Amino acid sequence: MVTVAIERLAVDLGGRRILDGIDLALAPGALIGLIGPNGAGKSTLARALLGLLPAADGRVTIDGTALSGLSPKRVSQRIAYLPQGQDIYWPISVERLVGLGRLPHLGPLSRLGPDDRAAIAAALDETGTAHLAARVATELSGGERARVMLARALATGAPALIADEPLASLDPGHQIDVMDLLARRARAGALVIVVLHDLAIAARFCDRLVLLDHGRVLADGAPGDALTDEALGRVYGISAWRGEADGVPLLVPLARSGRTAWQS
Repeated sequence: MVTVAIERLAVDLGGRRILDGIDLALAPGALIGLIGPNGAGKSTLARALLGLLPAADGRVTIDGTALSGLSPKRVSQRIAYLPQGQDIYWPISVERLVGLGRLPHLGPLSRLGPDDRAAIAAALDETGTAHLAARVATELSGGERARVMLARALATGAPALIADEPLASLDPGHQIDVMDLLARRARAGALVIVVLHDLAIAARFCDRLVLLDHGRVLADGAPGDALTDEALGRVYGISAWRGEADGVPLLVPLARSGRTAWQS
């Protein structure tokens, strides 16, 4: 299992402070959603947790060890990462593409072994993409690419996963499949952090939501506690309908609660 602690984290990009004063304790066992409007700092936080962006202040620790003291390879072995975007530039097979997830475990010039091939097969099965294994990756549809790139992250076999907008390009059925997969992994003891824009999906599947606004944590807790009417109005400028179906909480954004940004 992996735990991540964030203490007073600040990140600057292009001379601007994107994140400021972030304090979070991220533990396994619950599906954690990072939500917030465009530009709130969600993806920046995800990348900072992996050491892909330097901290201007504060620090991140993984299992009690400062991120700055861990090699990129060691971080990759502990936390798999699915970044935004599904662009594939090389005409390699899907199986080989998913196999790239095993790179953190391989030495220079080493070949895939039985454990690596088993991890690749398991990731393909889990994402429902085993039938695509022999396909050329550049010829996949957007939804197929999204699931294959998730398989590549899962093939790493890391006990933690950060997925940045993994539902992009997916139809509703596959969105449910992916969120079910992430929730199962979290409840089996993995640390799973997912960046989401869809508040209905976030309210339904996540156990904990971290709501960011202008680079700060505005709310952190169960979906019902984080997505209050006040928070939705303040952060998104919207009102929402709430309900329940077969015990599943529902949240549907309804309308702007004030003037839009381009009307102000």
